[in-house]
Amino acid sequence: MNWDDSQPYRTDPDFLILHTLRCIGVAGTERIATASDLSSDETLARLQGNAARQLVSLDSGPFGGWSLTGAGEAIEQELTQTELSLADARDFVTACYERFLVINPKLLQISTDWQIRRFGTSQSMNDHSDPDYDNKVLSRLIRIDEKAQPICGDLADRLLRFAPYADRLSRALDRSLAGESAYMSDNLDSYHTVWFQLHEDLLTTLGISREEERQRTSG
Repeated sequence: MNWDDSQPYRTDPDFLILHTLRCIGVAGTERIATASDLSSDETLARLQGNAARQLVSLDSGPFGGWSLTGAGEAIEQELTQTELSLADARDFVTACYERFLVINPKLLQISTDWQIRRFGTSQSMNDHSDPDYDNKVLSRLIRIDEKAQPICGDLADRLLRFAPYADRLSRALDRSLAGESAYMSDNLDSYHTVWFQLHEDLLTTLGISREEERQRTSG
């Protein structure tokens, strides 16, 4: 093994592209670049190289983008498990995932409360015309972020590909606090969207399905 275990494990960029697509689904080049923390030029070159190996494909339609092929999904799953083994990180990532699960329901409730207001037994869409209400929800988000940032930092210390999540969450939080309401839950770079990707990344890394998680957390 060539990896220096005093440093975070660095994921091969071609695998990183496959893994990013697994976590975010169909996406354009720029979104993949942001999520994988690679330059736009390198991202496109890696995508084209993986396309030549028939691991990814491009739908050029108005709602299309890059996606994994069946062969790409199989390779991504194999490489993810190989990486965990090489980095000796399964138990560590599992512990971080357990910490994430504690705060995940609270973040989901914050996202719901950001979009929907309740008045007794009735409810309506939040039009963000009440700054006091929005500020109370954002105050709860700040407290969640204070718990999420150490998890992201710990993950990045072991597997470097987790490093972008902390900054992406911080940027989304800052823009939400600055009055850009879409960056809470309605933008491709919103806090909720990045959170969802982090959740999917943890599940994918550990080989846990959403159904398995539901059974586990509902018990």
